[in-house]
Amino acid sequence: MALYESVIIGRQDLTPGQFDTLLEKFISVIKSFKGEIKKREDWGIRNLAYKINKNRKGHYTLLNIDGPPEAIREYERLMRLDEDIIRFLTFKIKFVEDKPSPLVVNKSDRSKNESLTDENYSGSDKL
Repeated sequence: MALYESVIIGRQDLTPGQFDTLLEKFISVIKSFKGEIKKREDWGIRNLAYKINKNRKGHYTLLNIDGPPEAIREYERLMRLDEDIIRFLTFKIKFVEDKPSPLVVNKSDRSKNESLTDENYSGSDKL
């Protein structure tokens, strides 16, 4: 089986519960092909870069999938047919990172990392 990373954007007017139910439908398709979800990150409602089908925001979720290519084909086919999915992107990866993505890291952790890089910065002009 191969590893895949998939980012899904759902409509903004769905409740978080409705969006989770929708995702469970897609996850069950992957499991029916004997695939598994290695990691799931809910990124919450975020602004879109541009309007898509009259939507300015969307529910974002990241899934790391371990499954056969047939499972991914069916998973993507069902997402194309669903009106509640604005966009999705799935691509093949070599490994799944254990640490969380930068979008879910606490702001306090980010500010600590930024202060560390400021201390290590040797240039004359700071941002």
